Amino acid sequence: MKQQLQATWDWIDNRIGFTECMMPYIAHTVPRDARWWYVFGSATLTAFIVQVATGICLAMAYVPGGDEAYESLKYITDEAQFGSLVRGMHAYGASAMVTLVVIHLVQVYLHATYKYPRELNWMTGVVLFFVVLGMAFTGQLLRWDANGVWSVFVATEMASRTPYIGPMISHFLLGGETVGGSTLTRFFAYHVFIMPGMIFAGVGLHLFLLFRHGVSEMPNVDQPVDPATYKEEYEARLKKTGVPFWPNAMWRDVVFSTLVVGVIVACAAILGPPALDASPDPANIHADPMPDWYFWWYFAVLSLLPPSYELWFILGVPVLGFLVLFFLPLFSNKGHRAPSKRPWAVGIVIAAFASFVVLTVYGYREPWSPDFGVEELPTSVIGAEQGPVFEGGKLVHSKGCMYCHDINGYGGHRGPDLSNIGEQLTRDDLIIRINNGGYNMPSFASSLNSQELTKIVDFLMTRVEDRTESSTSDNAKDHADDRG
Repeated sequence: MKQQLQATWDWIDNRIGFTECMMPYIAHTVPRDARWWYVFGSATLTAFIVQVATGICLAMAYVPGGDEAYESLKYITDEAQFGSLVRGMHAYGASAMVTLVVIHLVQVYLHATYKYPRELNWMTGVVLFFVVLGMAFTGQLLRWDANGVWSVFVATEMASRTPYIGPMISHFLLGGETVGGSTLTRFFAYHVFIMPGMIFAGVGLHLFLLFRHGVSEMPNVDQPVDPATYKEEYEARLKKTGVPFWPNAMWRDVVFSTLVVGVIVACAAILGPPALDASPDPANIHADPMPDWYFWWYFAVLSLLPPSYELWFILGVPVLGFLVLFFLPLFSNKGHRAPSKRPWAVGIVIAAFASFVVLTVYGYREPWSPDFGVEELPTSVIGAEQGPVFEGGKLVHSKGCMYCHDINGYGGHRGPDLSNIGEQLTRDDLIIRINNGGYNMPSFASSLNSQELTKIVDFLMTRVEDRTESSTSDNAKDHADDRG
């Protein structure tokens, strides 16, 4: 039996040339110290393979049509055999892929592996990183629940702000003037064909460059990179202390990648796939769009910025971030690689990680999103028990002003705090702003009659410092009473 299998393999190998073509790559010599720090790149590729495999399974039942997409996902989740497990693996695989590609990027940055002669290795990696983020975002839209539909609105609204070409980009993304079946079909094509194709091509080029320039050694304070002598010194060190990739180094990649797949399967089996939101209804303004966790920091920053800077941040940060990362090797491709000789690099990573954690926690509280569950203002905060001011205080809740605006601790945080608005704007300014809207605030001219507008303005004009202090005390007392 063993002889027959060997003979069969020899026959196949003779025809396809696997041993002749592939074994030199699999057994190529790598530095002896290429150990556990080097497993994140292969683990990212493993997570991508999981995404492709589970994506093919999902595509067999998913219908990328405006009327059927949501129902087909419900069928996959609730009725199809292993559908819940496969959908869960696809969701957690996306998180694993984003996490691993970030860790791989940070490791390469800390070890300065982007220096000569591996500048293009880094550049292709940066392109792959942004494509992975794009693939993760478009995957969220394919859920086509209320969250997905509103995510389309948010994404295309951001894109439409691009000077001169914004409307054209928005039209291209939507496949028309508004969100519909053609939009979903277009995003399905981005997610299933275009971006995976770019990743396959990018990974191929990345691996080609890896084999051409070899796996870098661990940074050594005594071995700064000198482009004039590096290749000669690297080959000499490799000849003296190198080991074959298989099996001496590759077993760590196999073990870690197996662990990654095990964690993805365990999360899918134990936690199940992410719950679907309500069915899509663009007319439902009470939808609560929530991006996937790796984008929370970005939305948190948007909520903290003054409205006048929002456009520049939305358009500038992704472009600037890409350019800085992509061209980094061109500004620093020689010198020390050891983190101990590059303390500023370690500081940047620590600061970036701390900022990401803080902003992610802040973003989890959804400060950018209207709060549709706010309580009515108590009489103690309104400052009147009857009359126009009292009725205005009730109207700011019933008309939805408090979904976005905070008044003495009550209300959402999407818009400016109105606790002292009576000192900041005149009566005429308030009327103009309410009627016409501004920045991200919609116009209320068509939803308020003149009496309602007058009462709301009467109430807002009473929001001044003295009343705030008094009301804050009352508010604190009310909350304390509630807790009691």
